[in-house]
Amino acid sequence: MNDRSIHSPGAWAVTREETPQIFLADDEHVISRLLALKLVASAQPDDFSAADLEQVRDHLLHERWAEALVLWMNATGTYVDVYPEYVQVWNEKDLDREVASMAIRTSRLFNDSI
Repeated sequence: MNDRSIHSPGAWAVTREETPQIFLADDEHVISRLLALKLVASAQPDDFSAADLEQVRDHLLHERWAEALVLWMNATGTYVDVYPEYVQVWNEKDLDREVASMAIRTSRLFNDSI
């Protein structure tokens, strides 16, 4: 495991709502389980029609996380964008004050000839 993987999730998701929820995980498998647990399984049963409730329960019990999430999104009207790729999380080592200061001074914004 390299040092970068400690600081950077391999998958992430954001709910599309007034106050978005952000979920971070090691990979797409973990993010799927996380969304199933935190969003779908925590929903109120009456959010679903009787048929959809049975179907979503079946999907959860059989670990069909994506199918359960789709039913949840349709039932609640809250949609989730899932990104199963690496997200860089910057830290002080990656971008200390001196490096940032120099990069800003040599950026396009400060170069009138571009």
